[in-house]
Amino acid sequence: MSEITIQILTQEAIALLKQLISTQSFSSEEEGTALLIEAWFRKYNIPFLRENNNIWAFNKNFTQGKPLLLLNSHHDTVKPNQGYTRNPLEPSVEDGKLFGLGSNDAGGCLVSLIAAFTFFYEAENLPYNLAIVASAEEESSGPKGLNSVLKHLPNLELAIVGEPTEMQLAIAEKGLLVLDVVVSGTPGHAAHPNDDVSIYNAIPVIEWFRDYRFEKVSEVLGPMKMTVTGIAAGKQHNVIPAECSLVVDVRVNDCYTNVEVLEIIREELSAKFGDKVKVNPRSLHLNSSSIAKDHALVQAGVALGRTTYGSPTLSDQSVLSCQSLKLGPGYSPRSHSADEFIFLHEIEEGIDLYIRILTSFLKQ
Repeated sequence: MSEITIQILTQEAIALLKQLISTQSFSSEEEGTALLIEAWFRKYNIPFLRENNNIWAFNKNFTQGKPLLLLNSHHDTVKPNQGYTRNPLEPSVEDGKLFGLGSNDAGGCLVSLIAAFTFFYEAENLPYNLAIVASAEEESSGPKGLNSVLKHLPNLELAIVGEPTEMQLAIAEKGLLVLDVVVSGTPGHAAHPNDDVSIYNAIPVIEWFRDYRFEKVSEVLGPMKMTVTGIAAGKQHNVIPAECSLVVDVRVNDCYTNVEVLEIIREELSAKFGDKVKVNPRSLHLNSSSIAKDHALVQAGVALGRTTYGSPTLSDQSVLSCQSLKLGPGYSPRSHSADEFIFLHEIEEGIDLYIRILTSFLKQ
């Protein structure tokens, strides 16, 4: 495609983002934005598929047996926080900033990837098949998100997940394991002696989560991190509760799977506290992600002046088992903030860099 076509794609992508912002799309309520994405594909005569609120399409010259390169970002949003001074569903541009809920996370990434996919849609003799998935339920890690359509993506080998990284290369992402931990004791009346109070028993357990260090430290993501983020016990002032419940947030580096981490925690706590402590995971599917630093896709970005780093935030990478790269326009700390925005030049740069990186990689 010519340079003028890229310029038109960029203008159209920004127009699409404004439409997405003005259409409420809280996680699991993305019907309206799904229709907008469908309209883009119809406009460019690109056949698409839809399941629930996930929309996906393949390149025109899809060839059976070739490995698949996935381009993915999400079109759901969180609910706006109470700090907004603007209408979160009213897109407005001031000083080169496009304001609106989901503009930075991850609307700018999504429309930039859709534009890049459209640019390559008719390309011939590519070493990879291409797919674009505009996914739902990313913010809630819901069951009807990207994970539900992976079965429709044959020979998936590699992915670019669009999240705001300032177009730097996030070559690894920490996984998430949320644990419900129950510490038991002997219930009774507060007026009587009791050497087995569940709340007191929980203190050394909390200290264990604070102080324990996993052996493997990631070159990119650093050490594992565990944080006790919730505690609950007791309902009456004069009753010693039988249990004290903890919530533990575990950020998993790329040296471990979530299952391995759970097994280590259970073994260590059992050895130290016996049957006084029970550990149950809320889920096991939000695993860490990574791609080799010397992978040709990463090196295509490095050659264009991009830097590599490890990301602490969770994305749809967590449901992928293939190598994946997180890359997109925007700035991560703006995500979920009041008066969220993205610079228009970030979208322009994002589309340009996606196309240049993919052009270089697909020539390998």
